[in-house]
Amino acid sequence: MATMKLVLVLMMASVVAVCARDPELTTDFAVPVGMNSSLITGDFFTFTGLRNFSAAPNTFGSKKVTQVEFPALTGLGVGVTLLEYKPNTLNPPHTHPRGSELIFVMAGHLDVGLIDSANKLYAAHLHEGDLFVFPQGLVHFQINMSKEKSVLAISAFGSSNAGTISMPRNIFGSGIEDEVLLQAFKITSAELMKLKAPFMPTV
Repeated sequence: MATMKLVLVLMMASVVAVCARDPELTTDFAVPVGMNSSLITGDFFTFTGLRNFSAAPNTFGSKKVTQVEFPALTGLGVGVTLLEYKPNTLNPPHTHPRGSELIFVMAGHLDVGLIDSANKLYAAHLHEGDLFVFPQGLVHFQINMSKEKSVLAISAFGSSNAGTISMPRNIFGSGIEDEVLLQAFKITSAELMKLKAPFMPTV
C-alpha cells in the first residue's frame, strides 16, 4: 500500500512538473495553423523587430519577443525581451508566472533584486557583462540609479510566453475593491486614490 501511494505521488509530481512548462513538441518545430510547412523558409525563424528599439525619453521601455510576436518560438521554451532604462528609471516589482528570467547587462550599471517566499531580499549591483537570474514566479525589479547614463539589457526566459504580472498595476489598476486594499495596506482612502491614479483609464 505504501509503495502504491509513493507511485501515485510521483506520478502526480510528474504531471505538475510537465504542466509548469511549455507543452512538449512532438515535431521539430510548431507550424502555425493554416500554414503549409513545405513553404516555410529561414524567414520563419528570423525576428527583426528589435532593430532600432529605443525607450521613450525619461522612461523604462521594453520590447518583448514571445510566441505571440515570433510564432517560431511556440513550444521551444525560450523567449527574450530587450530592455532600456533611461537615467533614473525603474522596471517595477513584477513576476513571471511561466518562466525564469536571465538578464544580461549590455551597457551601463543596473541595480536588481528579488524576494523569495520567505520574504528575503537578494539584491545586486550589475556591471556591463554581468548576468543575474530571477527564479520563476518570484517578485523582482530592476532600477537604473544613474542620473546621466542609460542601461541596455536583454532578458532570456525559460518559456516562449513567460507572462508578466506587474505588482503596482495588478494591485492598484485591476479593480480590486477599495476596502480590500485599504485593509491590506493599512492606508487612508486619500492615499489609496493617489496610488490608484496612475493606473486609472484616461478619457
